[in-house]
Amino acid sequence: MSRQIQGQAQSVTERAPSPPQVNAYEMFQAQVDLVGGRLGLPDDLVDLLKRPERVLEVSIPVRMDDGRIRVFQGYRVQHSSARGPCKGGIRYHPQVTVDEVKALAGWMTWKCAVVDIPFGGAKGGIICDPMCLSVGELERLTRRYTAMILPLIGPRHDIPAPDVNTGAREMNWLMDTVSALRGEPMQAVVTGKDIALGGARGRREATGRGVAIITQEILERLGRKVQGTTVAVQGFGNVGSVAALLLHQAGARVVGVSDVSGAFYCEQGLDIPELVEYAQHSPHRLLAGYSAPGVQEIPKEELLTLDVDVLIPAALEGQITEQNAGRIRARIVVEGANGPTTPEADVILEERGVTVVPDILANAGGVVVSYFEWVQNLQCFYWDEEETNARLARVMRRAFQEVWDYARHRETSLRIAALMLGIERVVQAIRLRGIFP
Repeated sequence: MSRQIQGQAQSVTERAPSPPQVNAYEMFQAQVDLVGGRLGLPDDLVDLLKRPERVLEVSIPVRMDDGRIRVFQGYRVQHSSARGPCKGGIRYHPQVTVDEVKALAGWMTWKCAVVDIPFGGAKGGIICDPMCLSVGELERLTRRYTAMILPLIGPRHDIPAPDVNTGAREMNWLMDTVSALRGEPMQAVVTGKDIALGGARGRREATGRGVAIITQEILERLGRKVQGTTVAVQGFGNVGSVAALLLHQAGARVVGVSDVSGAFYCEQGLDIPELVEYAQHSPHRLLAGYSAPGVQEIPKEELLTLDVDVLIPAALEGQITEQNAGRIRARIVVEGANGPTTPEADVILEERGVTVVPDILANAGGVVVSYFEWVQNLQCFYWDEEETNARLARVMRRAFQEVWDYARHRETSLRIAALMLGIERVVQAIRLRGIFP
């Protein structure tokens, strides 16, 4: 780059604010150590399971609307391809770190194994605040990031998907970029696209629908009915809003919801359809400014400690910690987010008799329907939404039953059971394949 251009262009590396107190990768490693010990795995195999296969860090120069060049930092991590192509979302968030992405990729490996679909785990992220970027800047950011990770991704190698602050729009741009660079249609390179571009009907709602299905399953096993069950949902994006709406429609009383902009409570039950409609038409799809008779705004941290039957943390990781676990009053926690409960908090919740349905089971609906979308793209044969939802329900209920039975047989928690089951399946694949060379 010439000095003249250097003088005209301001290169600013986008950096995250102070990192979260909870290190997600340390959480992931602690879980693998614990489960590896319970399964009697040798130390070298445990070490292999804790490490990602590949970690790619990229610098992403983007020309901003005002003409400046701003350099963002991004990652793509592939944890394991032992059971098939790597699979995992891409998130845009100011607090993205390489350790977070490594942990999320590892959890995706176990998640795919728990629901028994032929994928391994991957994850991607860009350190940015998408709310501070225009649509044009987001598109240029997405397309350049796609070009930077292109050597790793492909229908038979690594298939990205939406995650926090990304959706069909970003996946459409990703697919188009890969297709342009490869010179051929590449619908199967990414999932979570719009239906007109090869997306699966029901994909947007799939994670939240899976959370709702699993919530109903755990209530049934514990001898409770959905009707009248009180629920609080942290996070009101695609996952939390869909889970809240489906549980509301099934007869549950959703009394509390929150997002990054605020938390709302109504003892008689919130009007979830009205809240969903409000969020869809508000700036950045946030709940800020919502009001209704009988609804009170509460501090966001109080949402997690509401006196409810079921708590669904569907925001970011590290939300339930040893600092607040003793104040959780819900008797059931269904993890809609990835890694919302720290290992220390897990111990406290288990001692207090709280049933936790782990993330790698509870929120697997998204990757299940991503698998369906990938299959349909490869075959160029598409299903209607009813078939997608029916297949999703079968996979989720089967997986829940397998984890439930495993937990009862091993006399352990649902989290440890899910981790043991998922890791056993990955270990089986590694042992059958052998170690190259």
